[in-house]
Amino acid sequence: MLRAVRTSRGWVAAVAFSAACMVLGWSNEASAQVTLTDGSAVGGVMIDPSGLVRNASPDLLREARKVWEENRVQPPQELNQAAARRSISLRKLDAELSACLRAGRPIPDEIALLGGLTRIEYVLVYPERNDIVLVGPAEGWKYNDRGAIVGSESGRPILLLDDLVTVLRAVFAPQPSVISCSIDPTPEGVRAVAAVTRGLRGPVNPAAVAQMSAQAAGPQQVTLSGIPADSHFARVLVAADYRMKRISMGVDPSPVPGLTSFVSLVQGASRAPGGPMPRWWLAPDYEPLLKDEAGMAWKLQKAAVKTMVEADIYSAQGTREKTVEAAPVHRRWAEMMTAHYEKLALAEPVFGQVRNCMDLAVTAALIRNENLLGKAGMQLPALIGQEVPTAQLPAPKAVPAEAVFAHVGRSWMFVTGGVMINPWEIAGRSQTDGSLANARTEIAYPDGDAWWAD
Repeated sequence: MLRAVRTSRGWVAAVAFSAACMVLGWSNEASAQVTLTDGSAVGGVMIDPSGLVRNASPDLLREARKVWEENRVQPPQELNQAAARRSISLRKLDAELSACLRAGRPIPDEIALLGGLTRIEYVLVYPERNDIVLVGPAEGWKYNDRGAIVGSESGRPILLLDDLVTVLRAVFAPQPSVISCSIDPTPEGVRAVAAVTRGLRGPVNPAAVAQMSAQAAGPQQVTLSGIPADSHFARVLVAADYRMKRISMGVDPSPVPGLTSFVSLVQGASRAPGGPMPRWWLAPDYEPLLKDEAGMAWKLQKAAVKTMVEADIYSAQGTREKTVEAAPVHRRWAEMMTAHYEKLALAEPVFGQVRNCMDLAVTAALIRNENLLGKAGMQLPALIGQEVPTAQLPAPKAVPAEAVFAHVGRSWMFVTGGVMINPWEIAGRSQTDGSLANARTEIAYPDGDAWWAD
């Protein structure tokens, strides 16, 4: 994508940025999960077997939707009803998964979609039942035009079993770490783009310079940590970063009124923000968790997402030298992104999916941090062990550079960033709240063999 942007002071410098994308897929070992999507494309993009991002063709997107419609199994009528609070028993869910796998039965869609949960609001521990229950709003589901499985009424993305299993295993690993993704230029690419801009003389063709800059930058590197790079969870993080960059640079129009591109902010500035390169990333914005006196009832509050920003200074060799405070125009765009995130998460479901992943990561960290399995006297052999197969997709490794060219003075920049989730920091902040004293008795618990209840 090549674009030229004029400001009040002329053409702004070459801006090369990276983008990555998501594929929603499922392991071939669990046939019901395969039918949720064919795994070839979601959100209009695909990743080839080498890990390189490519745009998905309209035919491929239509085929993905067709596969979903042909293989979809209608859930029980009760699950199609919206519920302000739906309880999911982890002990019974784990047992149901083990039974399915032992019998060779496919995992039902309603389990793969965690009963239609769209958020996690409570984590309740029942030692007398040897159980932990997740509670949140839920509804029926559908496949939308962006390739996401969303609530049939709210349009919010549904939480996925695959993501829950991935993050539980990551958090209960011997040495768990912060979960992150980052998309960055190579040192060679930074040096090459700098050489292109230094060589500009006199009137220039902005489209031609943009093309030269993109070619000089070369493929950008994708780095993932804390979770398997071939997981669906990882694809969500990369996809959210991809969408954020495209919106920030004006390559994709913002689907939300009031969220303008970073390029448009530069157009209105008196001079281009040269020097340090902006790094925007998404991070959880949670208030301290609430708990009862006994630590058996927990509530996630103000579970939101914020956009953070710093600025990087690169050396002459093209390596990141140090990080400094971002320019005011960089901070302004981060604030706009944060302010419009709720609406953006509805218009572009991947932003809702990344928030769901944050909920799941915080929940998993809470369970380990507070030894909730021990307090409940239970284990989760299927969810935390290796019984349940998870998506194994081509890992995103590199993305083609795209460029936006304009000129004010002789500045240039790369836009980098990613997603950073530190669930341990959030799970470690809590405060006692008397209103949760009766939560375990007031909120419905699944009766009998049922693994969910409204």
